[in-house]
Amino acid sequence: MQQDHDIIIIGGGMVGAALAARLGKSGRRVALIERGAPPKAAEGDYDLRISSLNKRSLEFIEASGAQLPLERTAAFRHIEVWNQEGTGHSLFSARDSDLEQFGLFIENIALQYALWQRLENMPSVTLYTDTTLVATLASGRGRTVELDNGKTLSAELVVGADGANSKLRELAGIDIATHDYRQRAMIINVETALPQQDVSWQCFTPTGPLAMLPLPGHRASLVWYDEPNAIQAREALDDDALMDAIEAAFPKRLGSITRVVARASFPIKRQHARSYTAKRLALMGDAAHVVHPLAGQGLNIGLHDADTLAEQILKHVDAGDASALQHYEWHRRLANQAMIAATDGFHHLFTGAKPLRQLGDLSLHLAERLPLAKRLMMRQANGLNPFKWR
Repeated sequence: MQQDHDIIIIGGGMVGAALAARLGKSGRRVALIERGAPPKAAEGDYDLRISSLNKRSLEFIEASGAQLPLERTAAFRHIEVWNQEGTGHSLFSARDSDLEQFGLFIENIALQYALWQRLENMPSVTLYTDTTLVATLASGRGRTVELDNGKTLSAELVVGADGANSKLRELAGIDIATHDYRQRAMIINVETALPQQDVSWQCFTPTGPLAMLPLPGHRASLVWYDEPNAIQAREALDDDALMDAIEAAFPKRLGSITRVVARASFPIKRQHARSYTAKRLALMGDAAHVVHPLAGQGLNIGLHDADTLAEQILKHVDAGDASALQHYEWHRRLANQAMIAATDGFHHLFTGAKPLRQLGDLSLHLAERLPLAKRLMMRQANGLNPFKWR
C-alpha cells in the first residue's frame, strides 16, 4: 500500500518541528500536524516561555539546518547552586567539562519560528495547520490518522509530539503515571539595574528554589517555586509590590529590579507514559514525559528523544520498523527515568524534612570538592558521554 507520507508528526512545537526538520533534510516525506497557526517571529519584550538548549540539543538543531536568532539568545558558561539554609555551594563551569559553553537560553517561540522557517523551505515536508487529530488506526505496514478538517493521511510511522495532554497517546490507549508536587512555579521576566552575565544560578530554599536565567542585556527570567497559595498571592501584587517582594526574597547579586515585564505561573507535576511506543507509533517530548523543571532539562530531553528517534528512522528503509522503535524505547526510557529520579531527588532533598535538607546541603559541599563528579554530572546533563575525555 502506497503511503501519503513516510512519517506523520502530531504537534508542531519545538520538539515536533525539530524532528520534522531533521527528517525533511534527509529527504524523508514528512507531514507535520499543528493545531494552531504557524508561529510568528519573536520581537519586542522577551516571551515568558524560556528554555535552555544544551550542547547535544544545539547540535541536533544545527543538523536540521535551522538558523537561530542569536541576538535573542543568552549563552551561559557557569551554573551556580547553593543552599539558603546552610553553607552548601557548588559552581559548575563549562571549561571543566571540556565545553566552550553549557548552552543557550532562548524563547520557545523564537526556536519554534526558526524551525518552521526551515520547514517551509523543505519540499519533502507538508505542513497542516489549524487542524487536530481525531482518530488513528494501525493496519499492515502503516498507520492512518484522521483530522478534524476531514482529511485522512497515512504513513509508515506516526509520532506524537503533542504535549502533556497528548491526543495521540490517549487514542493509542497508553496510560501515564503522574505525581503532583503540590508546588507552583512563578515565571517573572524582569529588567535589572545590573547586566546579566554568562551564569545561571539557583538558590534552594525549604519551600522551593529561586532561579535566575540570564537573557541578553539588562534582562532576566526569574523562576520562583513555592506553595500554591503563596504563588497565587504574589501573582495578585501590582508591579511595584512584586519588585519589592523579589528584591526581599532573591539573592542580592540579582541587583535591583527596574521593571517587571510579565509574569505567570503553573503547577509542578510529573508524568511518565507507561510506554513510548505502540504499533507504528512513537511518543516523544512532553507526550512521553514531564519532569520537574528545577534542572531546566524538559526541552533538552525532548530534543534528545527526537535525536535518537531520527537516528533510528534514518537507519531503516521502513520508518516504522519494530526493532527501531524498540531501540528508541529502551534507550530513551532509561535516560529519562534517570533524569526523573535526579530531579525528584533534588526536590525532596531541599524541600523535605530538616534531616533531608541537611543531607542536601552536604551533597553540595561534596559536589564542590569532587571535580570528577562535577564533570560527569555536567556532561551527562548535556547529553554527552560523561566518560569521554579530550
